[in-house]
Amino acid sequence: MKDLTQLVRPNILRLKPYSCARTEYTGKDASVYLDANESPYNTPLNRYPDPLQETLKARISLIKEVPVKNIFLGNGSDEAIDLMYRCFTVPGKDNVVAIRPTYGMYKVCADINDVEYREVDLDAGFELNARKMLRACDAHTKVIWLCSPNNPTGNHLDRKEIEKVLSRFDGIVVVDEAYSDFSRRRPFRHDLSQYPNLVVLNTMSKAWGCAAIRLGMAFADARIIEVMNKVKYPYNVNLLTQEKALEMLSNPYTVDNWVNIIIQERERVMDSFRLLPICEEVYPTDANFFLARMTDANAIYQYLIGEGIIVRNRNNVSLCRNCLRVTIGTKGENLKLLSALRQY
Repeated sequence: MKDLTQLVRPNILRLKPYSCARTEYTGKDASVYLDANESPYNTPLNRYPDPLQETLKARISLIKEVPVKNIFLGNGSDEAIDLMYRCFTVPGKDNVVAIRPTYGMYKVCADINDVEYREVDLDAGFELNARKMLRACDAHTKVIWLCSPNNPTGNHLDRKEIEKVLSRFDGIVVVDEAYSDFSRRRPFRHDLSQYPNLVVLNTMSKAWGCAAIRLGMAFADARIIEVMNKVKYPYNVNLLTQEKALEMLSNPYTVDNWVNIIIQERERVMDSFRLLPICEEVYPTDANFFLARMTDANAIYQYLIGEGIIVRNRNNVSLCRNCLRVTIGTKGENLKLLSALRQY
């Protein structure tokens, strides 16, 4: 890995971050707050939230087994994705490399930040080829994007190929593990000490059932976390989100039960799809969804809309011709979907 000073955008290296009221007295006890121009009424909503979410990070640290110093929390994973561009790429000069197909926000954020986005098609079976990824890089490549389990394909990328990318690329490698809670494989967040250029994304939106509260996580070397905290908005995670996340994190066994039920339903629904005459192939998955190649994805998608059932049409996505992406719902929702498809 290059020295971090060579990777961080020059103006970010020089940046003096905003000093908010809640960071200037850190570590000191206080009972009267007259520093932040807040209203004295409507406690606790009248007070700005903890800008570094220390209590929440301590709870996440226990559950995810990652030290607090290696944790960044943001407004969904999308904030962390955007920060990779704002911290490490120079608009109009640098580029990033990503697999294709994958999560669309990597490219959207590249376009917003005026950064060239280079795509490398996955091999047969949606497999990662490290050699092809590295060949697409040049001296101005700052970030490589990998999503595992991948969206929309659902499969884990080969761990050895990811490790090749991490070992041979001298910039930042982001491994998005939004769906790792549905997998039994070792998450990359446990390997931060081996790879100082690794950033791992995770979220409360999937297994934890908290998409509405918008809480994303990034795990990385403490120096990378420091840069991200320097650039983020001062109060990027609101009080209500922090409180709800703490409440959910106090019930991890409930979430484990949800995950087990979803995995069981996933296997049942996938088996049922394989029996449908309108389904040509069901792809392996380690997520809470699966990708299925249909006889006519557009027509089937429109038919399901008419039945009040919404899936994701991936027909126009590279390598996903005639594919639908199906999220696993409750048993009742899954039965309604299968019943409708059997009558198509």
